[in-house]
Amino acid sequence: MTSLPPPESLRCINADAREPQGYRAALGDTRAALLHTDPPYCLLTRRRKGGDLRDTRAHKKIDQNPIVRFETVRDYRAFSEAWLSRATAHLTPDAVLVIWTNLLGKEPILTAARGLGYPHLRGEYVWGKRTTDKNANEQTLRVYEVALVIARTPEPPLEPGGLPTVWAVVGGYDDEGEAKRWGGHPHHKPFSVLEPLVRTYSRPGDTVLDPFAGSGSMPSAALRLGRTPACLEVEPEWAERVTNRLRDTAREEAQRASAR
Repeated sequence: MTSLPPPESLRCINADAREPQGYRAALGDTRAALLHTDPPYCLLTRRRKGGDLRDTRAHKKIDQNPIVRFETVRDYRAFSEAWLSRATAHLTPDAVLVIWTNLLGKEPILTAARGLGYPHLRGEYVWGKRTTDKNANEQTLRVYEVALVIARTPEPPLEPGGLPTVWAVVGGYDDEGEAKRWGGHPHHKPFSVLEPLVRTYSRPGDTVLDPFAGSGSMPSAALRLGRTPACLEVEPEWAERVTNRLRDTAREEAQRASAR
């Protein structure tokens, strides 16, 4: 059984994912076996025809802080190249990249990954977000987000007795109440959505790197599954929240282990 790190040793580094200092603080000489992250999406700045900024919409998650917007797709491509070049330098040679994105972000991320030696898109993992029931036999879903699974090598052939790779999952935004508990970050994802990715592309004891921790969904999922999280977050308030979340998660997991 993999031993959990002491809660006091867990910390989300307040740092910009495009700069080297945060990675050194989070990882030291360790190399991560999986990059699992949810970077800012390729959301373009909303402007009126005359060029003035449009007003933010209070009821829209994509207009809430700390959402980042970009002037052009070219700017987003440069952003993706900057952070990916830093992050991949701290991975093991066979590490897989699992990067959440939206429609406009796919091409810039894939282009940046190919330039860094990750030419193979193994697939797109789809989150079907649960919305409302129509009747007793049907449930309405919408494709909320996708995670690109990118690697240096193609997907290995599946042996007859092997388990298939999971490529889709259904879940609500806050099935477990963790989003509300930790601040309602607009990019929160429930554990049930993240669990198949962590299980498929890492092993207990591995280090999982997340340079855009947000509310801490991904490092917390890694910790719950016996991995060691290493994470960065550029917003100081959210970095502190993630640190507290990881320490609480470690204590809760220790209590579960002792109760078994």
